[in-house]
Amino acid sequence: MKLLIASHNPGKVQEFKELFAPFDLQITSLLDYPDIPEVEETGTTFEANARLKAETIAERLHCLVLSDDSGLCVPVLKGAPGVYSARYAGLAVKSDQANRDKLLNEMVPYEGKDRQAYFMTCIVVAYPNHPSLVVHGRADGMITYEELGDHGFGYDSLFYYPESEKTFAQMSAQEKNQVSHRSRAVSALFKEFAAWLEGVRA
Repeated sequence: MKLLIASHNPGKVQEFKELFAPFDLQITSLLDYPDIPEVEETGTTFEANARLKAETIAERLHCLVLSDDSGLCVPVLKGAPGVYSARYAGLAVKSDQANRDKLLNEMVPYEGKDRQAYFMTCIVVAYPNHPSLVVHGRADGMITYEELGDHGFGYDSLFYYPESEKTFAQMSAQEKNQVSHRSRAVSALFKEFAAWLEGVRA
């Protein structure tokens, strides 16, 4: 069965492909459908954005669609970057490096516990005329004072995960996939996915 990952982000798509490797699914993504217009993320929560994207594209292509909305939340910054994680430095820039630079700059006044942060993921799997499956995942850590590590994408080089004593960007893909917010959401998804899929096929 075909599962479309509703993302143009190669790093995110690759992570999902690795996470879904044990399952007999043909994985495609929006990278394979360049003509599909971008779904505007107008929601104010991760779930609202993930649902909007998954359900809109599922209706458009009439197939199984998985969308996740993920972001980095820093409590001392009132939850920012949050749902604006991908465009924190502004829509005109929209680069991971610019977003990281802005976050490091915003965090200059803060030390110790004030640098606590967490990554959050909401995954929505949608199919036309069927209730969507919604799950969440979270990973807690700290914001570093400088970029550390060469792997991953987004804010990974600034997110220190205390249990592993590494940033996400210092971990191999395999290490990160054992502890990340996205892998936790996927674990929650897999607990419900088979039963939900049965309902879709019924």
